[in-house]
Amino acid sequence: TRGMTVDTQEYHPEPRVAAIVGSHQHPEFIVNVKETGRILLVDYSDIDNLKITTLDAARFLHDGGWDVTKRYFLTAANQSDKIAVVDSKDQRMVSLIDVDKIPHPGRGANFVHPDYGPVWGTSALGNDKITLIGTDPEGHADHAWKVVEVLHGQGGGSLFIKTHPKSRNLWVDTPLNPDEKVAQSVAVFDIDDLDGGFEVLPIAEWANLGEGPKRVVQPEYNAAGDEVWFSVWNGKDQRSAIVVVDDKTRKLKAVLDDARLITPTGKFNEG
Repeated sequence: TRGMTVDTQEYHPEPRVAAIVGSHQHPEFIVNVKETGRILLVDYSDIDNLKITTLDAARFLHDGGWDVTKRYFLTAANQSDKIAVVDSKDQRMVSLIDVDKIPHPGRGANFVHPDYGPVWGTSALGNDKITLIGTDPEGHADHAWKVVEVLHGQGGGSLFIKTHPKSRNLWVDTPLNPDEKVAQSVAVFDIDDLDGGFEVLPIAEWANLGEGPKRVVQPEYNAAGDEVWFSVWNGKDQRSAIVVVDDKTRKLKAVLDDARLITPTGKFNEG
C-alpha cells in the first residue's frame, strides 16, 4: 500500500488498510488505503499475477458499504469530509461528495426515501447531521450522487446508522458524544415521516448495569428484521450488555447480561 498521497503527492511509507470489501461484480477486493486516499481494486482471478487498478479518492479513507444494488460502494474519507462512490461494475470512481463533519457510516443505511427514491445515509462524528445521498442513477438521475436531505439527530459522536428492508425505522447511535445521556441512548426516525424528528430510547437505562460509561453502540438487526440489537459498551472490568428492541413497537424485548460479554460492539447473524 505504500505510495504517494492523492492530494499533496507526499510519499507515505506505511499507510494503513481501513477496509477490504469483496466485489459482487468481479473477482476483486476493494481496498481502502487510509492515509494515501487511494482505493485499490485487486483482481484475484490469477493469484500469481495480481492486477491492481488504482482509483484516486480522498485522504483518510475509512469504512463504507454498498448501495441496495450492490454495484456502487460508498465509503467515507472522514477527515476530508467526503464520501467516495465507486462503480464496482465499471471499475471506476463515480463521485466525491462533500459531507460534514467527519462522516462515519459503518456500512451506511439504504432505504427508499418518500421523495427522492433510493438513498444511502451516513451519520457523523463531528456534528449531529445524518446525510442522505441519492443512489439511483437510472430511476432518479437528478438526485444520484447528490446530498438530497440532511437530518439532525441527538448530536455528534455517531459511529453507526442502521435500517432494514422490512423496517421503516432508521436508527442512529451516538456513543462518542460527550453528553452522557446522549451516549447512553439511541435516536430512531420514522422513514415515512422524517420531518417529524426522532424518538430517543434509553437503551443503557434499560440494561440497568450500574457504574460505567455504558456507551450504546452499533445497532444491528436480527436475520428476520424484526429486532434491533444494541451493544451497551462498558469498561473491561465493568458489566456490559446487549439490549434487544422490538423494531415495530420500539419497546424493550430482552437484556443479555452475562459476565462473558466484555466490551461488546459488532453483532452478526449466522446461518
